[in-house]
Amino acid sequence: MQDKQAILYPEGTYHIYNRANGSEQMFLSEDNYGYFLSKYNGYISRVSNTLCYCLMPNHFHFLVRIKGEKDIIDEILKKGGASAKTLQGFRTLEGFDRQKIISSFLSLQFSHLFNSYTQAFNKQIGRKGSLFMHPFKRKLIQDEKYLRKLIHYIHYNPIEAGLTKSLEGWKYSSYNAIVSRSETRLQREEVLGYFDNLENFIYCHKSPPNVSGME
Repeated sequence: MQDKQAILYPEGTYHIYNRANGSEQMFLSEDNYGYFLSKYNGYISRVSNTLCYCLMPNHFHFLVRIKGEKDIIDEILKKGGASAKTLQGFRTLEGFDRQKIISSFLSLQFSHLFNSYTQAFNKQIGRKGSLFMHPFKRKLIQDEKYLRKLIHYIHYNPIEAGLTKSLEGWKYSSYNAIVSRSETRLQREEVLGYFDNLENFIYCHKSPPNVSGME
């Protein structure tokens, strides 16, 4: 669970996080936050389901579960390219080679997200060079108790950073979508299930989480 560069596997649950280089900020306006999420939906929602997230001015957190192998392979074949050609006979491709192609494709989706956002952000403010730390951090989550604390920790980030006094006051996290009845791409019912119900979810989020070992 402590591996910050864990290999991405189908059906694995991961804490994905990264920050801007140095003291820079990666989000300067509401439009920046919205654009990043639109790119996230374009690249990452195709290969994973999102449990929760939080975007901060200089870093972000996502808790995702990678989709099943068949769904990932379908995406690879849909994209085309060298990996797709190799996987045309994926039913007979086994073992390390098969997993290597799938894992590489998953990592590449995140790279596309970061690169496409960086290009747009750089063009907007007239900067050059990489915006994000490389490589991005990812930790495989296998313990349900830790996962529950992680959800709490991710949502509580803006309060810890002094950006808001309430979780409802931060627009760039999944908290409001989870406590509402509005349509969402998030795995709302699963997240609430880790806290038994909505009422307990809200109650648990009123106090600071135990952040030890979260990053």
